[in-house]
Amino acid sequence: MNNNRLYQVLLAPRVTEKSTQVSGDSNQYVFHVVNDASKSEVKGAVELLFDVNVEAVRIVNVKGKNKAFRMRPGKRSDWKKAYVRVQEGQVIDFLGGESL
Repeated sequence: MNNNRLYQVLLAPRVTEKSTQVSGDSNQYVFHVVNDASKSEVKGAVELLFDVNVEAVRIVNVKGKNKAFRMRPGKRSDWKKAYVRVQEGQVIDFLGGESL
């Protein structure tokens, strides 16, 4: 795979209550990824950027909600997220600080 493509696959980490719970329980991390990303691309990107070994990747297509803004109907964009499980004992540090 092309390294330029791998740098573009991951858009942002998803830090929510659910993703924090999953991270603590099963050593998984959640990322917002581009809409045409595949599992192998996500795995390669995480291994390249964070220097960890990825065990598994699950991808979920999230449908956008129908909303109204000033009484005009609209729709939020669809997006894709990836659950990435890393090997036991390895950690992805989003903040870049020292871990205790």
